[in-house]
Amino acid sequence: MSQMEVQIKIGGRSFDVACQQGEEQYLLTAARMLDNEADVLVSQIGRMPEGRMLLMAGLMLADKTAGLEDRLRAADDRIGELTDELGELRAKSGSGSVAAGATAPEPERVEVEVPVEVPVEVPVEVRVEVPVLPEGLAEALAEMAARAEQLADTVEEKAAS
Repeated sequence: MSQMEVQIKIGGRSFDVACQQGEEQYLLTAARMLDNEADVLVSQIGRMPEGRMLLMAGLMLADKTAGLEDRLRAADDRIGELTDELGELRAKSGSGSVAAGATAPEPERVEVEVPVEVPVEVPVEVRVEVPVLPEGLAEALAEMAARAEQLADTVEEKAAS
């Protein structure tokens, strides 16, 4: 791939930056994020040397990123807990006894898709098959899925700003 130059603006200053062809949008998105942080600094402190402005804006972005990584770790931990809980529920639902000579009916299977996004831009999809749902579990899972989607949207919004 060939390199190209893209002009970006950060804190009211223009910079020419080289990037690989096809990576322009990633560069422009990153520059917008840095520019947003620089604008906050300029509005609070006023004009400052270019190097200091870029350093402070970068540190502010790093702080936000660290916060998002903490939230992601907490979400991963919660997913692990819910997976364990689901395993326990599966074990309980499969532990019923069958009368002598009778065959157990085929359990009803329900697929629940839970999209999970990771910051390396590789979507991960977790597919869970649940045999015979205990009463109220479907509603609880639907509420958890909705909450997970809300959390993912919040993380995306914070990552984009």
